Amino acid sequence: MPYGEINKQSLLWMYETMVTIRRFEEQSRREADAGKLRGMHSSVGQEAVPTGICAHLNEKDYVLGTHRSHHHCIAKGLDLGEMMAELLGKSTGTGKGKGGTMHIADIEKGMLGANGVVGSNIPVATGVALTAKVKGTDQVSVVFFGDGASSQGVLHESMNLAGIWKLPVIFVCENNRYAESTPFEYSVAGGSVSNRAEGYGIPGVSVDGQSILDMFEVGREAVARAREGEGPTLIEAQTYRYMGHFGADDPLGYRSEEEQQYYLDRDCIARARAHILDGSYADEEELDQIDASCLQAVSEATLYANESPFPDPQELTEDVYVSYG
Repeated sequence: MPYGEINKQSLLWMYETMVTIRRFEEQSRREADAGKLRGMHSSVGQEAVPTGICAHLNEKDYVLGTHRSHHHCIAKGLDLGEMMAELLGKSTGTGKGKGGTMHIADIEKGMLGANGVVGSNIPVATGVALTAKVKGTDQVSVVFFGDGASSQGVLHESMNLAGIWKLPVIFVCENNRYAESTPFEYSVAGGSVSNRAEGYGIPGVSVDGQSILDMFEVGREAVARAREGEGPTLIEAQTYRYMGHFGADDPLGYRSEEEQQYYLDRDCIARARAHILDGSYADEEELDQIDASCLQAVSEATLYANESPFPDPQELTEDVYVSYG
């Protein structure tokens, strides 16, 4: 894939972001194993997808996620301490400890929320893009979803509407090949998610989601297209989750060691590090310093979260909204 200009600052930011995501997810897994949080869905292996997209966004742009969204949040710039506190149910969390791992949000940073309901944020992101168009801003809305959500009706309804009105929304399918344990080949007709875009008159592109360079390039093109009023893009990022669907899930129960090793050998962080070194953008010492800084940041976030108090029981009914029809 031909790359647009990627300078040293962008490369090192993306490398740092991906390493931070991985260290955060590894620590989250340790916190879960200690019984401090439940229901975590790890994004280890998928770090390049949101990082390459969010490299082109600003705080005014919007991101919406899934039940597996820690990497989306970190790539959008959320505070690690507040995120970890939310995972542990602490009052200093992004949702005051009431949302947990699947409901992290920070409106100030443009992260409108993760969501445990498959595909549910797709129409929300489309509505957000409509708001931006009506108001005449240059804001972009990005929604991430998995291959399991690609056959939900809301995606097709949203792409149809976004295509008609040329809305500034980017649909990003993180195709990690398994919807829980259901293989992509079994559940998605036509062998591709991206080719479905043609029916709605919008660009559809499949990209190596294990390459930060490829993700950066398709992200640049899609964001520029949306900002310039040319409408939506559907991106199918071919990626892989190294862990099971959730903590207790053994992925080798439904996929082979050979397949898993193939993707481990194409690790996005290792490939980014090699590119940086080969291009003399930085040396081993500089990258090691970034690695150490990421680990320190996650350690400090974990300490902050563990030392934070749980919410007062009297706050149970606060921040709760009920609609009566």
